Amino acid sequence: MRLTTMTDYALRLLIYVARHPERMCTNSEIAQAYGISRAHIVKVTHKLSRQGWIATMRGRGGGMQLSSGPGSINLGDVVRSVEPDFDLVAGLADGSARKFASDEHLCCVMDGARRRFLQHLEGYTLADLLARAFPAAPHAGVAVDPVRN
Repeated sequence: MRLTTMTDYALRLLIYVARHPERMCTNSEIAQAYGISRAHIVKVTHKLSRQGWIATMRGRGGGMQLSSGPGSINLGDVVRSVEPDFDLVAGLADGSARKFASDEHLCCVMDGARRRFLQHLEGYTLADLLARAFPAAPHAGVAVDPVRN
């Protein structure tokens, strides 16, 4: 499974805004902080605002803030609200791959993988991302598993 760039940017934007709760954050500063096009950030801001994850204010002194505390922003819910679809294999959603009996097993396996992926994300909130520093990459020869027990 691969998440879209929109989802990646949405999560980064939420993290940035959550790290600055004392003020309004702007599209320009977020774009600069992550080296992302301002036009992309504007699209992400619009989507997150429509979904209710952030509150925006236009004009001088405007910007964005989280609509609720980081502890109430579930990552699974954010990803579901931003991703256009979760088809792991083309044709599974519309049933066209179910023409043959053997394909039914493939559908079940892929659907289970999708559900587990989302369940994993549902176990985390934005506050978890702020509180815990996950290594960017495994250390030499050491497997890093950021999954909470």
